[in-house]
Amino acid sequence: MARPLSTQQSSLSLLLSALVLLFVSAPLTVHAAGLLEITELLTHPEQYDRQEVVVSGQVTNVQLATNRQGQPAYGFLLKDQAGTLKVISLGQIEVREGDQVIVEGIFARLRQAGRTIIYNEIKALTIKPLNRLNPDLVG
Repeated sequence: MARPLSTQQSSLSLLLSALVLLFVSAPLTVHAAGLLEITELLTHPEQYDRQEVVVSGQVTNVQLATNRQGQPAYGFLLKDQAGTLKVISLGQIEVREGDQVIVEGIFARLRQAGRTIIYNEIKALTIKPLNRLNPDLVG
């Protein structure tokens, strides 16, 4: 005969089920690359230069642009509690000021744009607002 679960065991079981659901619903590439802290990229930029990375944070300072070929593009600053990175992406804007997002892309510790040198930038491959990954699990 099975014993009833205590309230603590029941809560733990519910939490584990929610976490499993979150990981199953998230893109597989997030798991393959591993979520990094922005601080880790800023502290060791040479280690991640030209590598695929996955980071999360809050979108600030959104700016629209057009690339040299006339395609729409945009950029923003991605902030967490310890640091800030630049993110650029081609296409129509997918984020809004204040969104919490997961960004997967290629990190560059520096790149030259004309006479300007840009440091610590991610060219986004995917940008996923957290509130759109699984709305039932996001408060």
